[in-house]
Amino acid sequence: MARLSIIIPTLNAAEPLRRSLPPLAAIEAVGLVREVLFADGGSTDHTAEIAEVSGARLVSAARGRGLQLAAGAEASRGDWMLFLHADTKLAAGWENGIRSFIDDPDNVERAGYFRFGLDDSTVAARWLETLVDFRCRVLKLPYGDQGLLISRALYSRLGGFRPLPLMEDVDFVRRIGRRRLRALTGAVETSAIRYRREGYLLRPLRNLCCLTLYFLGVPPRAIEKFYG
Repeated sequence: MARLSIIIPTLNAAEPLRRSLPPLAAIEAVGLVREVLFADGGSTDHTAEIAEVSGARLVSAARGRGLQLAAGAEASRGDWMLFLHADTKLAAGWENGIRSFIDDPDNVERAGYFRFGLDDSTVAARWLETLVDFRCRVLKLPYGDQGLLISRALYSRLGGFRPLPLMEDVDFVRRIGRRRLRALTGAVETSAIRYRREGYLLRPLRNLCCLTLYFLGVPPRAIEKFYG
């Protein structure tokens, strides 16, 4: 039985969606995915057309990733939800990790995330993937670009995503808690365009600064201005 809703926050995401959607469409034939939703923050490009052609449902939401994710979750109908960034592509065979996770009744009270990967063959990309793996193993702090699988029951009990302009994934993962987080079998592949444009050193350092500010109690709205 199709039990999974895939929720993708979008904002002028036509180009990355053209790259990430094929495996999502393919998995629908397996019978696991009930629906794909675009939680759209007011796109002016071809995002709506891609939704129509692919069979995804477009849900209008106020702009802001936290707001969009919350709106997508509210509109979804699956017993399980997979939150996925528009520029993140699921690797072949990812459905096996999803299926084994949701088939375990104990995981109704847990959440899962994928191993992080970049579509870049450089040493810098492998270095960053190693750092992310370390962060997840030691700190249990996966980010939104690794996907997040969670049952509707646990999502509702935790209050879902908050209307934050930034750090909505960190905020939610902290409420899930270290003991309830599990690494899924399989990986995702996120676009490395921003890292190539901004630098494999500068962008991670900026992200680390934002994370530090967040843990120091700086409001996400103020961090957003620094993040740009």
